[in-house]
Amino acid sequence: MRIEEALVKARSELKIHESGANVARNLMLFHLKVSQNELFLNLKNELQDESGYFALIERFKDGEPLEYITGLVSFYSLEFDVLSGVLVPRPETEILVEKVLELSKEFDNPKIAEIGTGSGIISVCLALNLDTSIVATDISEIALKNAKQNALKFNVADKIKFVKTEFLNTVDEKFDIIVSNPPYIANDYKLDKWVLNEPKTALFGGEKGDEILKDIVRIASQKGVRYLACEMGYDQKKAMGECLKFYGFSAEFYTDLAGFDRGFIAKNLNKTKGKV
Repeated sequence: MRIEEALVKARSELKIHESGANVARNLMLFHLKVSQNELFLNLKNELQDESGYFALIERFKDGEPLEYITGLVSFYSLEFDVLSGVLVPRPETEILVEKVLELSKEFDNPKIAEIGTGSGIISVCLALNLDTSIVATDISEIALKNAKQNALKFNVADKIKFVKTEFLNTVDEKFDIIVSNPPYIANDYKLDKWVLNEPKTALFGGEKGDEILKDIVRIASQKGVRYLACEMGYDQKKAMGECLKFYGFSAEFYTDLAGFDRGFIAKNLNKTKGKV
């Protein structure tokens, strides 16, 4: 079977997924260990190890996320490692990174905490672009292993301290900025089988979905941070606006590329500029 014929067959089998054609192509790139240009130039060639390629297709059909199969995810124009059992980074989280980079201009050497670092992509991107020190926490051993792996991969391990804890429970430092992409999906929200193969503790935020977000707002207030930056669910703007106001924050909400409410930047009205 030629490579082009295998791709046609794979695309047909993956019609069950809205991005099936892209998945078929990406798994072929992974299988052959070639670039997109090389793939295009070799479409007429015979596919080596045909059974191996279609074994990858079957893994995806069974619900294994593409990123777990390849072990890689593209984020912020970089290629990060992602381990099975860790939340797969989404493109919309790049907006959160940009927002924090903008906030950081107020500080010479911002001290930043990330709650729920997962694969470490937010902290690593910030460390690559800032003169900063970061504390990144998570409750998951596999997530912290993944995050440390990415920090080493991009040579920023000296800028990030990884801590296994819930929220910032065992962290005593003061911070200028807290950033988080926490679990914010309601427990009864229906998700496809690929997403459900990601860790549920990184997806579901409680009965309403915003419970963990509200805990983070409370903690940020107690810590006296200047800014809090979080991703959130598309339907949580009203609830989070009320919560932030209650704890003394002035919030600016932002949308994702699809126009959905996706996060907020909150300024602590009880803090003066530059004070921690």
